[in-house]
Amino acid sequence: MPTVPVAGAERFAQQPDQLAPEVDSVGDVRLHRVGEHEVTALDALTYEVVRHRLAAITEEMGDAIKRMSGSVVVTDCNDFGAAIMDETGDTVQVGLYNMQLAASVDMAAKWTLRQRSSNPGFGPGDMFLCNDPWVGGGLHQNDVTVLAPLFHEGELFGWTAAVAHQVDLGGVSPGSWSVEGVDVFWESMPIPPVKIVNDGVLRTDLEDMYLRRSRVPKLVALDLRAKIGANNVAHDRLHALIDKYGAGTVKAVMRRMMNDAETRVRAKLSELPDCTWGAVAHQDGAKAGDREIHKIVLAMTKSDDRLIFDFTGTDPQVDGIINCTMAGLRGGIMPVLLTMLCPDIPWAPGGIYRAVEVISEPGTLNNCTFPAGIGKASVASAWATQNAVSETVAAMLATHPVHSRQLMSVCCGTWDLTLLAGVDQRGGGFVTMLCDAMAGGLGAKVDGDGVDTGGENCIPMGRVADVEINEFSFPILYLWRREEPDSGGPGQYRGGVGASSCFIPHDTRPEGLHLVVSAPGKAVPQAPGLSGGYPAATQHDVLLRDTSVRSALTSGRIPADFAEMGGTNEVVPPHLETELGCDDVYYTHWQGGGGIGDPFLRDPALVAADVRARKVSGRAALEVYGVILDDAGAADDYATHNHRRRARPLRAGLAPLSTEEDDQR
Repeated sequence: MPTVPVAGAERFAQQPDQLAPEVDSVGDVRLHRVGEHEVTALDALTYEVVRHRLAAITEEMGDAIKRMSGSVVVTDCNDFGAAIMDETGDTVQVGLYNMQLAASVDMAAKWTLRQRSSNPGFGPGDMFLCNDPWVGGGLHQNDVTVLAPLFHEGELFGWTAAVAHQVDLGGVSPGSWSVEGVDVFWESMPIPPVKIVNDGVLRTDLEDMYLRRSRVPKLVALDLRAKIGANNVAHDRLHALIDKYGAGTVKAVMRRMMNDAETRVRAKLSELPDCTWGAVAHQDGAKAGDREIHKIVLAMTKSDDRLIFDFTGTDPQVDGIINCTMAGLRGGIMPVLLTMLCPDIPWAPGGIYRAVEVISEPGTLNNCTFPAGIGKASVASAWATQNAVSETVAAMLATHPVHSRQLMSVCCGTWDLTLLAGVDQRGGGFVTMLCDAMAGGLGAKVDGDGVDTGGENCIPMGRVADVEINEFSFPILYLWRREEPDSGGPGQYRGGVGASSCFIPHDTRPEGLHLVVSAPGKAVPQAPGLSGGYPAATQHDVLLRDTSVRSALTSGRIPADFAEMGGTNEVVPPHLETELGCDDVYYTHWQGGGGIGDPFLRDPALVAADVRARKVSGRAALEVYGVILDDAGAADDYATHNHRRRARPLRAGLAPLSTEEDDQR
């Protein structure tokens, strides 16, 4: 049945607006304010020292989370975020981790300030837990934020936030990714901000409520303490900074950081032509069994010193798990702005947002209303939004001779989700998200190829866990993890290649493991190229049943391809929940980055080198790049030139050159 609107849910639909500067209190909370004269009075040296110290504090928060967490997703893959905000919740500094997660913590802080300042109220030593994507602080319920208000002499000085992906918080399916779900009631419960720490003491009643539905409560409890600890570290460092330089000076630096970010991004935009660029991003399948294509439409307009992101025309929200809230929409915009438009500008989203306007109709794929399903929001509609934003921002930067060097084609177009659950080699229950897809291919640049298996552009410090770490932590045995040829988008400059993993259950119960797959991009490429560049390859996952792999391993041979494994092959649809038997093999092949420029313009010697390095197949070298290789594997420049000349009309759908025309050329 269609999703039924829920009266009263609008209270949690937070819009990231700003408090007027003259407001000095909200409810029972007094705000620490500074005037503009204190900002302009800062000397340059003090500003730079304090600014860099604030950036360092976010790095220390990240180190604290990693040291205290027990989750491979956090400790080895860096799927978390950290941020410092001012008294009204505007973000001053974000860390170099998952910037999707850090893009909406301001929404959660602003909501908490308005809704919790009088009842229950908050003061020094209090912290709030939130995983409600309509409020903010994360893109789906697995993104759990701990917000910590920072007080100085009785006034709210600012906020810190630590957010991380939790491997399971309940819901129908392990990992909380209910691939057959139609709305949020199939998923883990969204929790609006609740005071989880009161005057420095963890509230066990609320912790018990939070952990009760998780399949791995001890692991989630450890991550909760890691985020609390990260906030404590940040508050210790901020108090020390205030003691040394004074509260007014530190706050003035925070204000100037946002002002500088706004001024510099507006100046950069003013150097670019006024124009509108469009992009359409697609998703195939909203849930298990869905064969439809769903689209997000973007028209990005640069007008004077402002960017307007207009998502009018985006498909309505659907029954399924791929919708995202306004938090997800913003999570698709800010990472691209930070990495592509603002790499040389302070990463103060509170200032950058001032130059940005978002137009989006509630009830659409990337601005859904409660109770739409959002279990996959972070890597579905938010990620697709990011693809569209990346395409339009790159097209805008391409118009400038200097700023164009900052652009990339669309990076890894989707996240290949593989969730495993069952009994591990130590006899305990486990649930995990396999983060091998963190090694996605980056998009091509205007002057060079994309980085092969270089990561995700929204997670600058994202990492892929070592094979040995995954095998030690979970009951699986890898047959391989390797880069895959032809996965990067062809072009004059090639997109970075993606890779694949292939593994079997190992040292677990005879019935094997539970497998949840949510990997779109199989019907439509999701990492398009630019300026004639081709898209990256589509997603490809295969489940091999009843293989002879164990017999091969017993004989001392590691199978290197499907033909050596036996059994039956099942091509995996975008969404699947099934059992992975002990003789079954799972193969997952994630995406690379898009290319830039016509592949026929690529230097034949580079194509030949790619073939030798197994980045490009011999077939693609001929059919896509138009390169003829000799018997030694080197490019035959004369034969390549003639082949490309004859092939160009055919690629354009024209008649082939006649012999006379060919001779004339």
